[in-house]
Amino acid sequence: MIIAIASGKGGTGKTTVATNLALAVRDMGYTVQFLDCDVEEPNAHIFLKPKILSQKKVAVSTPSVDKEKCTLCGKCGEVCQFSAITVMGGLVLTFPELCHGCGGCFNSCPEDAISEVGREVGVIERGTASGVKFTHGRLRISEAMSPPLIRAVKRDVNRSDVIVIDAPPGTSCPVIQSVKGSDYVLLVTEPTPFGLNDLKLAVEMVRELGITFGVVVNRAGMGGRMVNGYCDQEGIEIVSEFPDDRRIAEAYSRGRIIIEELPEYRMNFEHLFRDVQAAIRRQKTDDEKTWQRTFNETGGFS
Repeated sequence: MIIAIASGKGGTGKTTVATNLALAVRDMGYTVQFLDCDVEEPNAHIFLKPKILSQKKVAVSTPSVDKEKCTLCGKCGEVCQFSAITVMGGLVLTFPELCHGCGGCFNSCPEDAISEVGREVGVIERGTASGVKFTHGRLRISEAMSPPLIRAVKRDVNRSDVIVIDAPPGTSCPVIQSVKGSDYVLLVTEPTPFGLNDLKLAVEMVRELGITFGVVVNRAGMGGRMVNGYCDQEGIEIVSEFPDDRRIAEAYSRGRIIIEELPEYRMNFEHLFRDVQAAIRRQKTDDEKTWQRTFNETGGFS
C-alpha cells in the first residue's frame, strides 16, 4: 500500500502528517517504509532522526557527441522535447541541465555519434528511524532536474510494506513524479484563501492522474469553513481535521513528533490510516465491478 502525502502549497503541515502517520502505522504493527521525495528540501529526517546506513550517488545519462561521426542531420534535436540537444549554425549544442535522460537522442542518431555520459544529480541516503525504513534524496546544489532523483528514491518501494511518501509541495513535475503509482493521496491543506486556491490545483492534478484521494484540513477553524464548503460541493472526502493547536506548532518548532509529545492525537492518525485503508478497498472493489461489467457487456475478450 502506497500513501502519498501532498499539498498544493508549502507550509500546510504535509511533513507533520506524513511523519506522524508513519510512526502511528508502525505502532499498529505494520512494516513501514518512509520515502522523502521532497529532494530539493528534505526535512522529514529532522523529525524521524534516522540512522543513515548507506549513501549512493545518482546520475542521469546525458549526450556526448562525437563530432567526427556527426553529420549534423538534426534528428537528435527533433526527438528531444526539452531542447537539451540541437543543431545550430553547423554545430551540435548540448545543454545537460535540460536533459531528462530519456535516451531518445542516443536511439535516434543514424550515425551512432552520440554516447551516454553520466551527470550526477544528487545522492540517496538510506537508514532506519525507530523501526521505520527510511529513504530520502538530496538534490545537488544548482541542479534543476529533480524527477530523476525522485525516481531513484522510489525504486526502494516494497509493496509488501506500508509506504508513506512525503511529496514536494505544489503541483509541478516533481510532485507528479512523487505521487504517481500511489494507491491513495492525502492532500493536506489549511482553511485560508491561499490554501483553498492551491488545494483546487492539487485536486485537479490527482483527478487527472486518476488516483483516489482525500483531504486533511490542518489548523482547522483558523480561517472559517471555506475548504469544507468546497469539498462538500466537489464530493471530496475530508479524511481528518487537526485543530489550530499552539502545542502542535511548538512541538514542530523543536523537531518533535506530535504523537509522542501530545499522545491524545495518536488516535487521530490511527483513524486516518484506517479510513485510507477503507477507501483503497472501496476503490479496488469498484474497479473490479467496472472490469466485470465491461467484460460481460463486450462478451469477453476476443
